[in-house]
Amino acid sequence: MRARLLLRAWPRDLAVGLAAPCRTLSARFQRGQYLQRSIVPPMHFQDSLPRLPIPKLEDTMRRYLSAQKPLLDDGQFRKTEELCKNFENGIGKKLHEQLVAQDKQNKHTSYISGPWFDMYLTARNPIVLNFNPFMAFHPDPKSEYNDQLTRATNLTVSALRFLKALRAGLLEPEVFHLNPARSDTATFKRLIRLVPSALSWYGAYLVKAYPLDMSQYFRLFNSTRLPRPRRDELFTDDKARHLLVLRKGHFYVFDVLDQDGKIVSASEIQAHLKYILSDRSLAPEFPLAYLTSEDRDIWAGLRQKLVQGGNEETLRRVDAAVFCLCLDDFPVKDLIHLSHSMLHGDGTNRWFDKSFNLILAEDGTAAVHFEHAWGDGVAVLRFLNEVFKDSTQAPAVTPQSPPARTDSSRAVQKLSFKLDDAVKAGISAAKAKFDATVKTLTIDCIQFQRGGKEFLKGQKVSPDSVAQLAFQMAFLRQYGQTVATYESCSTAAFKHGRTETIRPASVFTKRCSEAFVREPSKHSAAALRQMVAECSEYHNQLTREAAMGQALTEHLFALRTLAKAKGIALPELYLDPAYKQINHNILSTSTLSSPAVNLGGFAPVVPDGFGIGYAVHNNWIGCNVSAYQSRNAREFLQCVEKALEDMFDAFEGKAIKT
Repeated sequence: MRARLLLRAWPRDLAVGLAAPCRTLSARFQRGQYLQRSIVPPMHFQDSLPRLPIPKLEDTMRRYLSAQKPLLDDGQFRKTEELCKNFENGIGKKLHEQLVAQDKQNKHTSYISGPWFDMYLTARNPIVLNFNPFMAFHPDPKSEYNDQLTRATNLTVSALRFLKALRAGLLEPEVFHLNPARSDTATFKRLIRLVPSALSWYGAYLVKAYPLDMSQYFRLFNSTRLPRPRRDELFTDDKARHLLVLRKGHFYVFDVLDQDGKIVSASEIQAHLKYILSDRSLAPEFPLAYLTSEDRDIWAGLRQKLVQGGNEETLRRVDAAVFCLCLDDFPVKDLIHLSHSMLHGDGTNRWFDKSFNLILAEDGTAAVHFEHAWGDGVAVLRFLNEVFKDSTQAPAVTPQSPPARTDSSRAVQKLSFKLDDAVKAGISAAKAKFDATVKTLTIDCIQFQRGGKEFLKGQKVSPDSVAQLAFQMAFLRQYGQTVATYESCSTAAFKHGRTETIRPASVFTKRCSEAFVREPSKHSAAALRQMVAECSEYHNQLTREAAMGQALTEHLFALRTLAKAKGIALPELYLDPAYKQINHNILSTSTLSSPAVNLGGFAPVVPDGFGIGYAVHNNWIGCNVSAYQSRNAREFLQCVEKALEDMFDAFEGKAIKT
């Protein structure tokens, strides 16, 4: 199973969107309707994006063995080495040649895109906890704007402004600027928009600007993952104009775009949300939302019963909605409560299948919870950043704004579902499973205040590598071993790129961790610093390779997928226990850093693992960890904190405390 956040690699300064020619709009028509007005269409670079390279097979085998080295004893490693040699010279070579030939015939996409969608859509595990992550907004800087109704209205309107800018071709394209003084300028934008799309990437490249893939963004809105037997389906209806609102397990819809596609007045949206918040109905006896937390085949069967029972059109209203707004009826107590609420909640007030749920607690705490099959965290983070900025800097309503005088009882439709005994039994079973699973999940977090990016860059080491090294040290201290570790890395620099895997556990991190944890007194502070520097240098190399599509995991995954598609018996390499072990990611990690994000998180990807969301800020390091009952998140975080303290002591020339 894969980690979910998938945010590592490209620094933020980025942007994204969908194509459509830019067009001149009157000031009257623009006001309040569009989040941006870019003169360069968001998909301007898409046609000329470079294609995701397929690594050389010999390079993949070399990287695979390097990643396996710290996980295996000498006997196991020799066996795996022999299997790699046989694979490289035998069936692996043939599969690689077929993969390259297949890739040449499909120049419109990447070699990993199809297998990646299949990986997600054929997975039968429940998507909540197994796949869906969350990202929580910071509070609005103006405290009075954190009122639930005010903030829900402002975030909704800003999300709609993003949608409008995206579809009108007015959203800034997503570009990574190595030299912003040359490329992130009005002059460059005026020139590059004149370059044909088939050549535009090369024009950006000349000034060290790197446009990123934006093909996922059309799935942000009006989209839902539909449960189907054996393989789910992604559904999008961009003609639908209504918002879906969930409160206390009840479903409401109302139009947020008018017949001309304009956003309805903010005061109307505010009035309709106020009307929904005033509904005193008790929670339904059989909350339908639980079904989206079920095994996908079970949910597919129950959905078919719902359709046969006369609910097809009602379900379509849910599926086609612009997005799902969840209004919770309780405040958030602390960061741990926030993580539980936004990652899974109580199961009644989320539609986990929607492309994203925008969640508002009673105290205005807000987050985005998203389904992962349609796209990756880079797209969601762009959306979250833009919506936070717009809602706080150009709010559609103030706390004093009166809601529109409108008949919300006519505009807002409360959806009702016809449930037969089989569906009711299915909801009860889903609730029981959901509750039992959630009870086993623990979450904890720390904020290490001794230093962050500024200090670590002053020590000439990568901040990300130090965080990853702390996780290796922590696991060694707590459990006495080095285990398979996953760090996500975006390959959005390429057409239809998704993510690659950085393998942070290495012979360097193992040696360094053992020195710090088992024998610190045998090494001087200078020697320990040197080992950390070696880890940093190697981690930087792994990161560069992954971002350039030159890692090992997706290549091996694609070759395995191809063998299955061709009806070829699974090669011995994939039957090796070492292959299973390296893909059993006990430490699943993902980093995000954003001025809009307060906290992000996800569940472990394996039952005996940790889900580690972290961020290295300028002057502190944050870490949010989840675990099931077989692991202890609090103890692990204490070990992470100890590892960071030890490294900072070494940087400052102090003796390491045992």
